[in-house]
Amino acid sequence: MLRKKSSVVLSACAVFGLFVAAAVGAADSDVPDVQTIVTRANIVAYYQGDDGKATVKMTITNKAGQTREREFIILRKDVVDGGDQNYFVYFQRPSDVRRMVYMVKKHVGEGKDDDRWLYLPALDLVKRVAASDKRTSFVGSDFVYEDVSGRSLDLDTHELIETTDTMFIVKNVPKKPEEVEFSYYTVAVDRKTYVPTKMDFYDKQGQLYRIIESKDVKTIQDFTTVTKSVVKDLKTGGQTEMEFTDIQYNIGIGDIFEERYLRRPPREAMR
Repeated sequence: MLRKKSSVVLSACAVFGLFVAAAVGAADSDVPDVQTIVTRANIVAYYQGDDGKATVKMTITNKAGQTREREFIILRKDVVDGGDQNYFVYFQRPSDVRRMVYMVKKHVGEGKDDDRWLYLPALDLVKRVAASDKRTSFVGSDFVYEDVSGRSLDLDTHELIETTDTMFIVKNVPKKPEEVEFSYYTVAVDRKTYVPTKMDFYDKQGQLYRIIESKDVKTIQDFTTVTKSVVKDLKTGGQTEMEFTDIQYNIGIGDIFEERYLRRPPREAMR
């Protein structure tokens, strides 16, 4: 039987829906406080089971309709219940990114930066991704590095601004606005499953410029799982779609999240 976990953390961006799963939904007459909503949404988005794995197909489309594709395997393992996590992303296609690896050691809490590495096989170079680069493009897509492992609850203040029959709408304002490109973002959370279904990001002038949506949801190993998500950049006219297949939870991933595995990924990361 799959074990659920407790959490004190919200990841704002539920874009890597591989780890999204159902929680016990709120009854129609119940309106929890905002802390409860964001905590449960975080559990649903990133903390189901002890680990997870999926194959991801990423399609990047520019304003002119031209497309590029990426295919990679993503693995996630929890270090602390509801807290620190590790991520390992191994790129398989196309040839120009094959064998590239992105690894994250996520550290939860205000003032704690995640550790991120990028291995570039063409140069045989291991590069540390600076904390200041976490809001930059992830491998040329409309996703950013921070989208992979999520954004810590402690980095924002949260306000429940609307409740409908089906959704909780939460407004999130960064505590350190100078470190990010947005002034705030809203998250629509499904009242029954606590799946974050849509994120709207607003720039420093208060204009909507970025949207992330969950487009397809399926039940896998008793977990309600987002299997397709799309991010749209309203300023550039581009968008990126991710489809998740071969999704597995609680597979017993070993201690693969070390620098020595960037050049020689373990077998579970490659197939």
